Amino acid sequence: MQHRTVSDVMTHQVATVRRDAPFKAVAELLAERDVSAVPVVDDAHRVVGVVSEGDLLRKESGQPDPEGHTPSLWMSPSNRKRARAENAEGLMSHTVFSARPEWSVVEAARMMDRHHVKRLPVVDETDRLVGIVSRSDLLRVFLRDDRAIRGEIISEVLQRVMLIEPATVSVEVKDGVVSLQGQLERKSLIPITERLCRSVDGVVGLRSRLTFAFDDTHTDLEPPVVRGVMQPQRFHG
Repeated sequence: MQHRTVSDVMTHQVATVRRDAPFKAVAELLAERDVSAVPVVDDAHRVVGVVSEGDLLRKESGQPDPEGHTPSLWMSPSNRKRARAENAEGLMSHTVFSARPEWSVVEAARMMDRHHVKRLPVVDETDRLVGIVSRSDLLRVFLRDDRAIRGEIISEVLQRVMLIEPATVSVEVKDGVVSLQGQLERKSLIPITERLCRSVDGVVGLRSRLTFAFDDTHTDLEPPVVRGVMQPQRFHG
């Protein structure tokens, strides 16, 4: 069982600009490609910054209003400088958070959430730009068909990883919400099964009515071995 990767959902053909791209050229590119930001790259196609619509609007907000007031007085020195910029190098944000193609969509989502960004340039092992992934790209996993989610839970989670016969557990999926019902051999298998089901791409929620035949959580028995899942060690003193 494996999460979709950034490479699976990212945009491969990325609109980029060089440091010396004029303000108007950047604005035209954003409008033409219907994107809200573009990476700024050097001669080796490495990302050195990002220019967004917000960076361009800073110039507009820094203009005097009809009454002659100068809004730039309340702007920080760095923002006043960027408001006067005429090319991408002066406009761009120099701090760039990026992703790798092999990252899972979960890793990319966490990076976006942690740094409050809407998109991540995707770079290879040499830091060359190979794509860009946005919030909307990551949300595509929640558009997965209910039948595809159910099929993955049955074949990957129950059969391959947990070694549970499909007839043992009833799996229903509606609008991404998974319902499980049935009896497992051991109580300790229930939280593991539920956790793996929640981790399947496209799962919005989980409703579990799983029961157990034997409570092994208060004995000295070894924990169940689940293929591909690390188990906590128990020490007997």
